[in-house]
Amino acid sequence: MVTPRANWKGYIKFGEVAFPVALYTAASSSERIAFNTLNRKTGNRVRREFVDSETGDPVEREAQVKGFEIEDGRFVVLEPEEVTAAIPNSDKTLKVEAFIPCDEVDAVYFDKPYYLAPDKMGSDAYKLLRDGMKKAKVAAIARAVLFRRLRTVLIRPHGKGLIGSTLNYDYEVRSSEKAFEEMPDLKIEGEMLELAKHIINTKKGEFDPKQFDDRYEEAVAELVKAKMEGRTLPKKKAPPASKPSDLLQALRESAGMSTPAKSKRTAANANGGKGRQKANRATASTARSTGGAHQRRAG
Repeated sequence: MVTPRANWKGYIKFGEVAFPVALYTAASSSERIAFNTLNRKTGNRVRREFVDSETGDPVEREAQVKGFEIEDGRFVVLEPEEVTAAIPNSDKTLKVEAFIPCDEVDAVYFDKPYYLAPDKMGSDAYKLLRDGMKKAKVAAIARAVLFRRLRTVLIRPHGKGLIGSTLNYDYEVRSSEKAFEEMPDLKIEGEMLELAKHIINTKKGEFDPKQFDDRYEEAVAELVKAKMEGRTLPKKKAPPASKPSDLLQALRESAGMSTPAKSKRTAANANGGKGRQKANRATASTARSTGGAHQRRAG
């Protein structure tokens, strides 16, 4: 097994206690299927090129510079050394500023997770912080310069170690008011609410990430395989959307309180067909009997 490479090495400090740690990526997209952009005519890969927006001429890397637009078409130019000087100085230390309840931070603030492992010496202090937070059921809020920016990190006990999640700043998190401003003010109650609660209770379970597959990755892998074999995949039909007027019926069916409406209609039609067949047979039998009697009287 290849030993993972640390993304950052430094210290965690709480109070006057400090110990060395190494930070490792906890979630990565490197295993996802990746595409290359090709020239359709030649089949060759294409490369990205920066061009001047006015002249259309290519701009070499050494001629490129950062700029901030202050108004339409006017920019403040920032030289590389000026940008570097603006980066906060790093003392390679995650300073714990507070301990808070584990569930106090809204998940919308979570950015990226990293494993924080003890580095070289300092395992005793590491375990002390881990076990202390476990017992108190708290997480730690710390700050440090990571990847050229001052970041806030939420540190929590995780299995045998600690996990640190970088947090979004408040200005980066958009207000939910805009997203939900058109939500109608409806009050759900009565049978519909009770059915919903019943369905939720019957569906209770536990989160197991191994049970959830990346359907997109699987679909793309199957598509690539089919193309290599000269096959075409059948088109999938989208499921029909439920109508608001069918919500109560759908809830009842989900709770197992009634059979689907389509099945009921099908059964009714089948019964109606059988009834008509019986009626037709009875009518034919009556007609035959009547016809025979007429013939006997005529004879």
